[in-house]
Amino acid sequence: MKQDINSSEDVKKLVDTFYEKVNADEVLSPVFNDFAKVDWPKHLPRMYQFWESILFSTGEYQGRPFQKHIPLPINETHFERWVSLFIKNTDEHFVGERAEEAKHRARTIAHIFNTKLAHINYHE
Repeated sequence: MKQDINSSEDVKKLVDTFYEKVNADEVLSPVFNDFAKVDWPKHLPRMYQFWESILFSTGEYQGRPFQKHIPLPINETHFERWVSLFIKNTDEHFVGERAEEAKHRARTIAHIFNTKLAHINYHE
């Protein structure tokens, strides 16, 4: 039976299962693995901190995630796929207020990043 995202272990499950899907995705995997060459052992703990900060207001995450996305060869298609996978993954594992908040935040983050990147690319 699914429950809400209630602990650090739940956040870890959310992040790990999501990035398993990203790594298997034909649209997103090349960006993460071939272009960005993500160091997964380093990246995943930062994503745990990021989502814990959002969902539990821990304040542990210190960073500027948008800056790292500027050089990536990504567009609206990538953001749509990212959101779709995130929502699907969240719904597979969790149900509740924090799960809904995570999905809302993912949509918002993707929209903001996509809009900012489109603006930067338009003015180049």
